[in-house]
Amino acid sequence: METTLPYSWYSDPEILRREQERIFRSAWQYTGHLGQLPQPGSFFASTCGSTPVVVTLARDGELRAFLNICRHRGFPVAEGEGRRETIQCPYHAWTYGLDGCLRAAPRSEEEPDFPREELGLVPVAVGTWGPFVFVNIGPDPEPLADALGSMPAQVAELGLDVDALVHHTRWEAELEANWKIVCENFLECYHCQVAHPGFAEVIDVAADAYALDASGRLASQYGPVREAGRATMDVEGELPRSQFHFLWPNLTVNIFPGRPNISIGPVVPRAPDRAYRYLDYFFGPGVDERWIDDLKAFDDQVGREDRVLVEGVQRGVASGTIDRGVLLSRSEQLIGHFQALTASALAE
Repeated sequence: METTLPYSWYSDPEILRREQERIFRSAWQYTGHLGQLPQPGSFFASTCGSTPVVVTLARDGELRAFLNICRHRGFPVAEGEGRRETIQCPYHAWTYGLDGCLRAAPRSEEEPDFPREELGLVPVAVGTWGPFVFVNIGPDPEPLADALGSMPAQVAELGLDVDALVHHTRWEAELEANWKIVCENFLECYHCQVAHPGFAEVIDVAADAYALDASGRLASQYGPVREAGRATMDVEGELPRSQFHFLWPNLTVNIFPGRPNISIGPVVPRAPDRAYRYLDYFFGPGVDERWIDDLKAFDDQVGREDRVLVEGVQRGVASGTIDRGVLLSRSEQLIGHFQALTASALAE
């Protein structure tokens, strides 16, 4: 029988350090959406793993991304989002344009041969899929389209036009669990019948109905609507079934049946035993606000149930009393796929 990763990997600070170095510093990361950049002269701050980044739309209309790290002493130069011509570090007022160029450094005129041109913000790769913005801080990243694999085509085949979606809200949570535990929980619905009764009333989670697929870094789950019982949620609409995608190492994408909808966001490591997760909810134009409220309440219930699960698993694996767990080869195959990719990256 297939075994899990060593349980020590879910609480060891050295493992997390290696994950940041060998996984997150070379992976495309969802960082936000174009609605945060409504017009030239806009910016928003985000993270890639533990690395702060800032995404800008300068007056020339070019989308850019930079390390959100002042070249002087390392303080983050941007916080939140907004509109302004420049970004100023709160520590010593070094000021950068949205094109990354250093515009002003107080008292730098007192320094002979001050290399202003060499001290702009460090640029990093940025790309988009529909309204979704991704950043990669690695030195030579693959094209974003290659990293996304077949996910955009699968979403389009379902009938969802991501370019028409409008951002609605962001959900955020701090979880007392290792980021891998949160991802692994997302990657199986073996627990759904037991732990998510409301979800199981709407989506058929039986092993012969709920389909799983893994290819490259993409792992996908396809849930048909249950023929009977839909009392928990109205699923009438343009989307006939659900899709749940996971892009290794940490991106989750949810599409529920019914009206045009998607929620997308990463699971971000905070500490060996703590993770931050957020989801940006998007809906098609004209989707009824009552339906949106019902879907978010439905999803929030699932999220509260998942919190209990992942935090309980963290307590168990961190006890140090058992070395590993086991995986069911069919029902938990996507966890096996995730763990193989993770172990391979750490072994390099």
